[in-house]
Amino acid sequence: MRLFLFIALFINTSVALSETLEGFVVSVHDGDTVTLLLANKSQVKIRLAQIDAPESDQAFGQKSKQALATMVFNKNVKVEKETVDKYGRTVGTIFVDSLDANREQIRQGMAWAYRQYLHDQSLIQDEENAKQSKIGLWSDPNPIPPWEYRHSKKGQQQNSPPRNVSTAIEKPSDNQCGAKRYCKEMTSCDEAKVYLSQCGLSRLDGDGDGVPCEKLCNSW
Repeated sequence: MRLFLFIALFINTSVALSETLEGFVVSVHDGDTVTLLLANKSQVKIRLAQIDAPESDQAFGQKSKQALATMVFNKNVKVEKETVDKYGRTVGTIFVDSLDANREQIRQGMAWAYRQYLHDQSLIQDEENAKQSKIGLWSDPNPIPPWEYRHSKKGQQQNSPPRNVSTAIEKPSDNQCGAKRYCKEMTSCDEAKVYLSQCGLSRLDGDGDGVPCEKLCNSW
């Protein structure tokens, strides 16, 4: 009895893990992400499993996207679903007839084998073959893996000064309050706000909504 239950559980688990989606590819976002239109007219974003393609703004990013589009765009495909990632995307392997699009991206030198999520070690050999042939991204002597590229880009953003941070403007003295009277004389929205609130220059807020120099402030 226990053996029977174990076998039944194993079969049910295998079926769940091998769920297959069928649909029409309506969009290719980059070298490892597409949108699939299902028969019920719903759309599912698919992240190709076990591979990592160059980012869109990275070297070979657009070529990788085009390579994937050539294989799958406007075509009926099957997706062997593995899981759903933290972004809500279905992760799986895309097949166009018998063609494994995930593996083909690696073979064409348009993606890396994604070590962090790899369970088919043969993809590493496909990557090595592309590397030895110097095709695709491997024609670059020092290609940067996308996971390293994302990490370095994130670090740069964290170290960059915040954008659109207003520079503190001191309250004008009584003499300075009369130095500027019109919006065209203001160098920034912050300066206009100071002249409105601190100098009482109500002409800057013609419609009385509390926002001075609409053209200047609304451009920020």
